[in-house]
This record gives sequence, C-alpha cells and structure tokens, in this order.
Amino acid sequence: MPGEWYQTLEKPSFQPPPWLFGPVWTTLYVLIAIAGARTWLAAPASGRMQVWFGQMALNFLWSPAFFGAESPVLGLVVIAPLLVAIILFIRMSWSPDRVSAWLFLPYLAWVGFATLLNLSIVLLN
Repeated sequence: MPGEWYQTLEKPSFQPPPWLFGPVWTTLYVLIAIAGARTWLAAPASGRMQVWFGQMALNFLWSPAFFGAESPVLGLVVIAPLLVAIILFIRMSWSPDRVSAWLFLPYLAWVGFATLLNLSIVLLN
C-alpha cells in the first residue's frame, strides 16, 4: 500500500481508483513474462533479451524510487527510461517475433499513462 505520504499528495483528476492497479499489473506481468520467455527461447544472448532484462530492472526500481524514497521526481527519473526500454523492446522484436512485440503494447500503453500520472503528480506537488 502506498501509505500516508502518498495520500497527502495532490493527484490529477484522471488518477485511477486504487483497486485497478492490482489486476492491471497482474495481467501485464503475465504478458511481459510470456514475451520474455519467447525471447529467451529464441535468442537468450540477444540485444532484445538484454533490453527485456533492463526494462524489468527499471520496472522493479520504480516503486522504491517513488514510494520508498517518497520522491515523485525520482520516480519520473526511473519511469522515463523504462518507457524508452519498452519502446526499444517492441522495435527490436517487431521483425523477429511480432507476437512478443504485440504482447508489450498494453504494457507500453499503461506505462505511458503511468508516466503522465507520475509527471502530473510532480507538477501538482
């Protein structure tokens, strides 16, 4: 749970309800895992696989940066390269494994939205 600190922040009107995050992330992690498994089986030492691992590291760093450090600015510093890594994975996967690229499109949409949400929180606070 985000905690008291998060409750005190001004949030934009388009902030989703808290119950939505769990189901969305569960679905996204399944899609991310399938794309990662497909990439690992096809090309475990590829640049695509390195980008996949990089985006996972950034994904896992965001919560400690934003919530742990109580820093929306630090969260933005993490989420911006995460968004770039997701786009890069899609681009690198498009020709060799279109399915993996498609599996990352909902992730791109959600992280794009999350980036806008994070930026809005920075600007409002």
